[in-house]
Amino acid sequence: MPQQVHVLPPDTIENMKTYYTNALKTTPQGAIFRAKTANAVITAYKSGKVLFQGKEPAAEAEKWTNANTKVPKRQEKNVQQPPYTPPDTLLTGNHVGSDEAGTGDYFGPITTAAVFIKKDQTDLLKELGVKDSKNLSDESIRKIANDILKLDMPYSLLVLRNDKYNNLQQQGWSQGKMKTMLHHHAVTNVLSKIDPTASEGILIDQFCEVPVYKRYIAAENERLPAKTYFMTKAENYSIAVAAASIIARTSFLKEMDQLSKKAGFTLPKGASGKVDEAAARIIKSKGRGVLNSCAKTHFANTKKALHLL
Repeated sequence: MPQQVHVLPPDTIENMKTYYTNALKTTPQGAIFRAKTANAVITAYKSGKVLFQGKEPAAEAEKWTNANTKVPKRQEKNVQQPPYTPPDTLLTGNHVGSDEAGTGDYFGPITTAAVFIKKDQTDLLKELGVKDSKNLSDESIRKIANDILKLDMPYSLLVLRNDKYNNLQQQGWSQGKMKTMLHHHAVTNVLSKIDPTASEGILIDQFCEVPVYKRYIAAENERLPAKTYFMTKAENYSIAVAAASIIARTSFLKEMDQLSKKAGFTLPKGASGKVDEAAARIIKSKGRGVLNSCAKTHFANTKKALHLL
């Protein structure tokens, strides 16, 4: 497979990440971002090296390696796709952002938050340290969330606890549908608290294809609010989504604190081998039924825990 490697300055790499917003893929370890275009797969590493590989890597690399080439505008989605990509003005304007936490964790609920942020509140939120919660320690997240909630910012926080989660899952709901309805209700709750003309739109951190999202809410007789947009890794671009991410994550941490007290020991996050051991410990000491109130029991961790007994 043809490929090229170039060492580029940090500001160029940041410009690239913004440009490829709608083409971003899962970021590998040690990388800043990975994106896929018709020409090539582009992987930018923290070392400054950028790998272009694919059908025409040179064509993609020339956009960034030619000193006389101006920085291109952010890559737009295929024109045949529905217009759910947010306009650049939305990211710096008054808008509602939503995000969730806990979806990949065996223990604990799914928490979802939506927040309405005004343009003139952006600088203050940045001063408070608001950014993607994945890049913050738990201690920092709790502190920043406390500061956010003291401000005049309409928000909605929804918690789908494990017993209800498991019940919905047994009824045939996928986690994707659960997340969709949580986002939808959190957003509509916020919209009911503000002047409809005050917001320039809604940005949801994208976790599924838009037609699938719309199909989920239609099945529950709901409709997508006007000016709703989707973006992967939206918390990196929208202060509203970043604030929602922090509020949702703080709620998840508090719920985990309560579940840990109930279990009698600190429950690990994620879905690792330590989680399997913790689940086995709960089954052995309290019975398998207790898992229903503190874990997403359809995860493979349940079977792995049973094998440890």
